[in-house]
Amino acid sequence: MTRAMWLGLGFFFVALGFIGALLPLMPTTIFLILAAGCFARSSPRFEAWLLDHRQFGPTLRAWRAEGAIGRRAKAMACTGIAIGYALFWWGARPGLALGLIVAAAMAACAAYILSRPAPSGRP
Repeated sequence: MTRAMWLGLGFFFVALGFIGALLPLMPTTIFLILAAGCFARSSPRFEAWLLDHRQFGPTLRAWRAEGAIGRRAKAMACTGIAIGYALFWWGARPGLALGLIVAAAMAACAAYILSRPAPSGRP
């Protein structure tokens, strides 16, 4: 029963990751990292498929081995965070307190992303 739950969650996160690859402001990598973790607990075959994927595999392997994020991915993530905040500010028109709370949360996420090392295999 537990194995089936992990497998189902893995496929759910893969679906969210592939949707994120198509939609500009939805993240991709975090969902695929979660999927790889779920597959590690349920299906070595699907874990290997994800880690060996031509497009997503190198990023997942770098994260798993070094906790690393490539420079291009960092730039895209931080740009997405900034655009997301601008859309939030424009669409929700929050008060000053809420706007600052959301800005602080998003800035903390961006700071974490920027603090990760670059993969040792490439700049």
